[in-house]
Amino acid sequence: MFNNPFIKQLFGSFLDLAPILAVVLVFQIFIIRQPIPDVGSLIGGTLFVILGLTLFVQGLEQSLFPIGEAMAYAFARKGSLSWLLVFAFCLGFGTTVAEPALIAIAQEAASIAAKAGIIGQTEDAKDSYAFGLRITVALSVGFAILVGVLRIIRGWPLYYLIIGGYCGVIAITPFAPPEIIGIAYDSGGVTTSTITVPLVTALGVGLATAIKGRNPMVDGFGLIAFASLTPMVFVMAYGVLK
Repeated sequence: MFNNPFIKQLFGSFLDLAPILAVVLVFQIFIIRQPIPDVGSLIGGTLFVILGLTLFVQGLEQSLFPIGEAMAYAFARKGSLSWLLVFAFCLGFGTTVAEPALIAIAQEAASIAAKAGIIGQTEDAKDSYAFGLRITVALSVGFAILVGVLRIIRGWPLYYLIIGGYCGVIAITPFAPPEIIGIAYDSGGVTTSTITVPLVTALGVGLATAIKGRNPMVDGFGLIAFASLTPMVFVMAYGVLK
């Protein structure tokens, strides 16, 4: 039975989730010393999470990773730098706009901004603020992936981009409105989530594998780190201009 890839992944998802369950149960029973509320819902929800993780990982392995690597190979063989850069930007932009975590934090930020009187209390004002925030973050990630692809092609050291990016964060932070700084910093984390990470990682590894003289272990990784850094700069700039 465990030779079946799906069953094996299902069991692996359970093992991944087991430490979280153990922490919750131990603190609930031995520290808080209260009965677990609605045990049936807890068990059902846990089963759904395990199944969801399993299907998600299967989807990555069968779809997103192969697609990203195949397109990277295709663009490398085609030898068109301009189209490769356009694809990199569009990939970063498109995956970020679709990130559920970014949508959630943008809506929450708009709601808090409305309560604080920074924007109007109307739904249109909140939707406009949240949309502007999402587009700003998506543009920043698209820019990051574009520059990251150039780094792989040119062979630039990764730390040049990382140090330069953090210098940008430090430089703009004193000029940004205080209410946008925390959102900007959080945006760097939520952008690199379930949709963006698999495709961007596959793109970097595939491109580094396809280009002669590049080492996938050295050059193929690092796009995610840079993509999580640029939103901080862009969102704070958005706050300054807004």
